[in-house]
Amino acid sequence: MTKILEKSQLSANVFRMKLEAPLIASERKAGQFIILRTNADWGERIPLTIADADSQKGTIDIIFQTVGVSTKELSLLNAGDHIADLVGPLGKPTRITNYSDAGSGKKGWVVVVGGGIGVAPAHPIAQAFKAAGNRVTAIMGARTKELVIMEEEMRRATDEVVIVTDDGSYGRKGLVTEPLKEFCSLAQKPDEVVIVGPPIMMKFAALTTKPYGVKTIASLNSIMIDGTGMCGGCRVSVGGKTKFVCVDGPEFDAHEVDFDNFIMRLGTFKQEEIDHKCRSGLFD
Repeated sequence: MTKILEKSQLSANVFRMKLEAPLIASERKAGQFIILRTNADWGERIPLTIADADSQKGTIDIIFQTVGVSTKELSLLNAGDHIADLVGPLGKPTRITNYSDAGSGKKGWVVVVGGGIGVAPAHPIAQAFKAAGNRVTAIMGARTKELVIMEEEMRRATDEVVIVTDDGSYGRKGLVTEPLKEFCSLAQKPDEVVIVGPPIMMKFAALTTKPYGVKTIASLNSIMIDGTGMCGGCRVSVGGKTKFVCVDGPEFDAHEVDFDNFIMRLGTFKQEEIDHKCRSGLFD
């Protein structure tokens, strides 16, 4: 069992927990995730990205949004409580490159785009590219000011933060694709763009960078059950080939991902989820 050390609420339905997990904390790398169950008897397996980790203290941080019964149950736990099962780190780490050119003095430039809750998995990726010697810009998107998360952490992890909100209540009014297009239009374009967030956002972010030939990586949040590539629930089409997000990903060439198919598959169990929420008694 895994002990919850701290719990905080970042917005209406978004929570952060610090967990006691020394082995995972010492091994995890940017881009990797964990799978947990709140209850060993009937708990659903939930994949969550490791938003931060401290190998010295043996802790990892997870950030999640209450969208279904299992995440709602997780949100009801508090510091001192225990999570039944926790496994990780899973998935392939982010490929971190230092794009700087010592000869010309050109510093590498990586843009990390996080939409909504996607800012959480974007955080360790930004940290790793910065530590490698690149200049890192973060574009953070949210519907409103109240839904912006991890702003201070992202400012510490990057050289520049651009915040956009749908309603203009904080930062720029608009979508993440707008500053992204501006960056790609510069004479010195980003060396790499990493996108994490809602699938529709990632789709249009990929369409934004493609005409400029900017390398773009998408971190996918597919349906996942076992996390070992056996169930096939997380399969996605990349460049016309079937890949499994849990073992081949979660990161792929965004210009090769079939986002339409990916989005369709995310709705596979939508009715079952609605029925389960109604039966649980945890939702109004």
